[in-house]
Amino acid sequence: MVDSIEAAVKKVLEGPERKFEESVDLILNLKNVDMAQPQNRISEDLSLPNGHGKKIKICVFADGENALRAKDKADLVISPEELKKLSKDKKRVRVMAKEFDFFVAETPMMPTIGKNLGSILAPRGKMPDPFPPDGDINIILDRLQNIVRIRSKDKSTFHVRVGKKAMSVNELTENIQAIIDRLESKLEKGKHNIASIYVKTTMGQAVKVV
Repeated sequence: MVDSIEAAVKKVLEGPERKFEESVDLILNLKNVDMAQPQNRISEDLSLPNGHGKKIKICVFADGENALRAKDKADLVISPEELKKLSKDKKRVRVMAKEFDFFVAETPMMPTIGKNLGSILAPRGKMPDPFPPDGDINIILDRLQNIVRIRSKDKSTFHVRVGKKAMSVNELTENIQAIIDRLESKLEKGKHNIASIYVKTTMGQAVKVV
């Protein structure tokens, strides 16, 4: 047990080196929050100040210039014509929902996506973020690379990836603080609804922050 986020990060980074690149995770435990009530559940997308060191897989539904620009940064670009074919292949949509972290779509394509893919994407929290056809798709894709999804669902304990072990103490500390600040702003009693905070690497021991 340590007395600050920075001290917890330092301690977990002192762990032994592994043969793979470990992530650094934040474990949050809530108290006095009725998670059976949907309005009390945490569902936030947060852009971390220092990113999280993970390559995010993004699928873009777009046409014309936006489709061309997205090809350099998105992992898959689906045109309106391809969307029609995809609408008839529910099995592929389910695979895609697991494969991709985020979906982005031009606004005109959203009604078709909602009607034909919504029953699969929506329950998984994967409905596309809409953007106007005259928007800058590259700005959106760059922002999404730093996004973490904070989802408690109906559990009072949940995990959030905050970075990788190769990042600095300051970078990881800033990321964790950003998540805690957002969480406190959403909880009815702020920090008083947080029972405990732990920091750990993938294979390391969890360190509790007082």
